[in-house]
Amino acid sequence: MGRLENKVAIITGAASGIGRATAVRFAAEGAKVVVADMAQKEGAALAEQIGGTFVQVDVSSEQSVQAMYASVVATYGGVDILFNNAGISPADDDSILTTDLDAWKRVQDVNLTSVYLCCKYGIPLLQARGGGSIINTASFVAVLGSATSQISYTASKGGVLSMSRELGVQFAREGIRVNALCPGPVNTPLLQELFAKDPERAARRLVHVPMGRFAEPEEIASAVLFLASDDAAFVTASTFLVDGGIHGAYVTPL
Repeated sequence: MGRLENKVAIITGAASGIGRATAVRFAAEGAKVVVADMAQKEGAALAEQIGGTFVQVDVSSEQSVQAMYASVVATYGGVDILFNNAGISPADDDSILTTDLDAWKRVQDVNLTSVYLCCKYGIPLLQARGGGSIINTASFVAVLGSATSQISYTASKGGVLSMSRELGVQFAREGIRVNALCPGPVNTPLLQELFAKDPERAARRLVHVPMGRFAEPEEIASAVLFLASDDAAFVTASTFLVDGGIHGAYVTPL
């Protein structure tokens, strides 16, 4: 048996990057995986590949999130694991001096309000199961200053971290664990796009990683699997850093 045998897991932002790698890993560990994403073609293909279910969702919309959960309950009868992973980091989110209000709000809606909505309507389903695990994707920038300006992204991830901590404390005695996953830079399509558009800016990220490389999505997926599984039964309200040592470094070796 796998570590998630017969568990129902919803992964938002599952069509690519960390979400995709985690969906594949969860399925291999026996979970019934709900691939939740805006990207219908890629999401549906992944769901078919891993024997899961695809649900198209706009995580910034209350009605869309509610419809997602209704669909999952109708299909599987309940939910055990929530990996709230959807997020964006657009080019127009930069210095506070140049980032306009529309860009600020768009990032907050997708990165932070989405976690609020997915937890608000997902936690009652975990309560009905007698417990479960929630993993919210924050970032290493939630605990230290970013090497590149992305004011709304950084603020949104700080909010995810704080919200996860509070929820982890509030629901601990109901058997619901809530943890904030804080990855360092990961070799995902978002980062690859940054390299293509602005190699200098991307390189400034790498110089701060003591391990001298970016994480692979599969490495982050292993951390998510741990937090989702019973191996992490005593882990909640944590700041779970998987960043190649960035948070511990004053300077990095050459």
